[in-house]
Amino acid sequence: MQKVIKIWIVMVVASSPCWGMAQDSLQFKGQMSAWALYNPDIALPVYLGGRYIPQLNYSIQLPKQGLIDFEASANINGLFGFHPFDTGNADGKIKSYRLWARYSTQQFELRLGLQKINFGSASMLRPLMWFDKLDPRDPLQLTDGVWGLLIRYYFLNNANIWLWGLYGNEDPKTWEIGKTNQHYPELGGRLQSPVPRGEVALSYHFRMADARDFDSTYAAYGEVPENRMGLDGKWDIGVGLWVEGSWINKGKNIGSYTNQEILNAGIDYTFGIGNGLNMIIEQLVMSYDEKPFAFSNTIAFSGLSMSYPIGLFDNVGVIVFYDWTNNAIYNFVNWQKQFNRISLYFMAFWNPKDYQIPLQEDSGNLFAGKGVQVMVVWNH
Repeated sequence: MQKVIKIWIVMVVASSPCWGMAQDSLQFKGQMSAWALYNPDIALPVYLGGRYIPQLNYSIQLPKQGLIDFEASANINGLFGFHPFDTGNADGKIKSYRLWARYSTQQFELRLGLQKINFGSASMLRPLMWFDKLDPRDPLQLTDGVWGLLIRYYFLNNANIWLWGLYGNEDPKTWEIGKTNQHYPELGGRLQSPVPRGEVALSYHFRMADARDFDSTYAAYGEVPENRMGLDGKWDIGVGLWVEGSWINKGKNIGSYTNQEILNAGIDYTFGIGNGLNMIIEQLVMSYDEKPFAFSNTIAFSGLSMSYPIGLFDNVGVIVFYDWTNNAIYNFVNWQKQFNRISLYFMAFWNPKDYQIPLQEDSGNLFAGKGVQVMVVWNH
């Protein structure tokens, strides 16, 4: 993939008709965070962690409003968990976070490399969370990217079309069952169009799943084609309303995992109370079925988010998820204090010990049970 990026960059540079008139700029920035967590319900109740994401951006402004830019960033993180005066365990990793090159104009964008691709109308429980794991409870909004090529074109009436091709993303992404066969590319697209007081969109994605990662019963199938269809819409009618759905169909019968249906409906409104209380409510229903749309094995989640600004520099947020299938509730409270380049977060959570909600990007097991977390973030 890195070799393909270099070849593409050379082609863009060589094809520029007015290279001598171009203007370039280089920017370096980063985000450093440190946190401490206490959770008496896990084996090592105390964790200390840190993360640094250095980011380098280089842009070349071309004539006629064209732009070539590049981004490279790394995710450098480590954590140390311990039981006071007894046992401890340390872990850390360094990995690429973003690594892409892009050519863009006012209406066109072509981006190649390790990048974030996300879309949809839902806010918390997202059926179209196909390529990311953004958790609304995460103050840093971190998510791993995917390797691929993304092309977007924006029409003058605010409609837009997306086309993408992914390769080298073997591990299962959100909602996926089984790994992706690394010998086949993933292909898809999205068409989004304005409608009165809102917008609607259709999305499609194809991948070849690896049956060896399913139940051993289906390992002999080898490659299993998977077609994924999405539909979403959002409207502003005094309150914000949205619907979002996804249907994932396997090309071979693998029992109850042959079809996945995921549906979401939500509403948000800011009440004129004090500085403004924003509230979001969402309902998600998911089913795994041998027959499409049978809804014989359903899982249901409700989500509630409330946010209230206290003055100019403080904000209090509450997020609650309720798992109707297992009668389990996930509670999260966050107080954020903002300075010039430093943010402080004081968080508390009370979750089931059997943590099953598929949102946490890293170390989801740390939040199984109840506990508190303090985080300081410096952006430079």
